[in-house]
Amino acid sequence: MSAKPKRGDARPLIIVKRNAPHHEAHHGGAWKVAYADFVTAMMAFFMVMWILGMDQNLRQSIEGYFANPIGYKKGYSAGKSPLSSGSSPGSVQSTPLKLLTRQSEERKMDETKAKIHDRLVKTGLDSAGGLIDIVRTPSGLRIELAEGTKGDVFFGFASASMTPAMRHILEIVAQELAPLRNPIIIEGHTDAAQYAGLYTNWELSADRANAARRVLEGSGVNPDRVLEVKALADRQLRDPEHPLDPRNRRISIVLPFMTDSA
Repeated sequence: MSAKPKRGDARPLIIVKRNAPHHEAHHGGAWKVAYADFVTAMMAFFMVMWILGMDQNLRQSIEGYFANPIGYKKGYSAGKSPLSSGSSPGSVQSTPLKLLTRQSEERKMDETKAKIHDRLVKTGLDSAGGLIDIVRTPSGLRIELAEGTKGDVFFGFASASMTPAMRHILEIVAQELAPLRNPIIIEGHTDAAQYAGLYTNWELSADRANAARRVLEGSGVNPDRVLEVKALADRQLRDPEHPLDPRNRRISIVLPFMTDSA
């Protein structure tokens, strides 16, 4: 039998520990990162919607900025960036944008001119008596195919039937013009020689211009880009002092600029 504790014996001290309730630790700044990603995505979305609402020229200008930031900065050295002009595309300053777009067009036309020339040299077609003239004018790119002194290099005499050399040249020209966006004007010119009957220089120049158009379209040029097909007969002679000179017979392919110069 166990002995009963005596009255004077010390009783054991019982200590009860109670843990205070505590909350879960906070997640730090993770939610801030997620929120920043959401805001960035929304900003990108609205930027895309804003750009889609712009006209074609303005979109080309923004494209030019990313393609040539240095040229963009030079173009805006005296003005404001179009992206800082407000949320409305209509409030964008037009002059600097026109300058940027025009410079981009000029650069592409110069590149196209060089490519056509190089391809004609490689194929030997540039030896057509120097009758192929490609020049960038203040209004756009002009490609002119003028007859030689014999008058049968590109078309038969008084005929809209083109020679194989003419067709090959037009195919090369079409392939290099196809990537551009500029509209195309095709002009037919004749000398001042007169023909008996109802078939005149008006019909002849129209038929030759349309023959050139068909080859261009069949070689890669979008038909929607053809803005005009002009029959000019002998009204714009290359050599006015010699109206019967065969070199007045020519086909002109004109690509006007889409923007005015600043």
